[in-house]
Amino acid sequence: MRDESAVMVDGPWTHRTVSAAGTRFHLVEAGDGPLVLLLHGFPQFWWSWHRQLTPLAEAGYRAVAVDLRGYGASDKPPRGYDLVTLAADAAGLVRALGEAEAVVVGHSTGAMLGWTMGRYFPKMVRRLAVLSMPHPLRLRAGMLSLGQGWSSRHFFGYQLPMLPERRLLADDAALVGRMLRGWSRPGWPDAATERRFRDAFQIPGVAHCSLEYYRWLFRSQVRPDGQRYMARMRRPATVPTLQMHGSADPVLLPMTARGSGRYVEAPYRWRLIEGAGHFPHLERPERVNALLTGWLGDTEPDA
Repeated sequence: MRDESAVMVDGPWTHRTVSAAGTRFHLVEAGDGPLVLLLHGFPQFWWSWHRQLTPLAEAGYRAVAVDLRGYGASDKPPRGYDLVTLAADAAGLVRALGEAEAVVVGHSTGAMLGWTMGRYFPKMVRRLAVLSMPHPLRLRAGMLSLGQGWSSRHFFGYQLPMLPERRLLADDAALVGRMLRGWSRPGWPDAATERRFRDAFQIPGVAHCSLEYYRWLFRSQVRPDGQRYMARMRRPATVPTLQMHGSADPVLLPMTARGSGRYVEAPYRWRLIEGAGHFPHLERPERVNALLTGWLGDTEPDA
């Protein structure tokens, strides 16, 4: 096991603790200007955005990367891992940081929070950028297909009690390393990057809390709360949206992500990151940074 010092990585950013929606969140920030809130995915923590923090700050933005509920040095409460509560966490962070709105950038499960914010808190989302995650309705439809269902088979295994946590933590979190390598382009990650994520995942509570995201998403499909959520998500969002996806993503296939724009009634861009797997912001950071800062600097999406 590791302690929370594993996520206190030094760099050209400032570490802070902020309370929002009754939960304590650890975050890092760099730069001044309009707020860009960066939401990480699984199995990672705030540091997954370290290649974006400085470029965003240099482009004139206040870049904030947060450890989501249950991750890193943030609180790990026993409940609250449904997408509506998690989106409320992010909305609360925007307010706690002294802003009325933010550009929200999410990867994987963090992108699922972004899609949710676009419908539940649209006035707080100036623009939305999602990486490696279809719209929730596209994801649900894709899971019924043979190709996407097989690619996401690990998702079904996470529904078992306790055993998935033990597997993730066994042998110094070796499975986390195998997932990072298996879901990305050849040659990524390097040993030091893999070590960071394996250490962060061994902070007490992280393995269990991170799986609760997937358990709610799966089990809610047949429960009233999940049905209400999907019904609300059927109405298109009115937030300008940039969707980026790795061309070689083996977990969430590009064909599943394509078509998410039908759920956006606002300027929408789809960009495929050639040669990238499930972590394009880490595998191809220069390309992602150019697309992101170019889109943020383009006044057309706000028209």
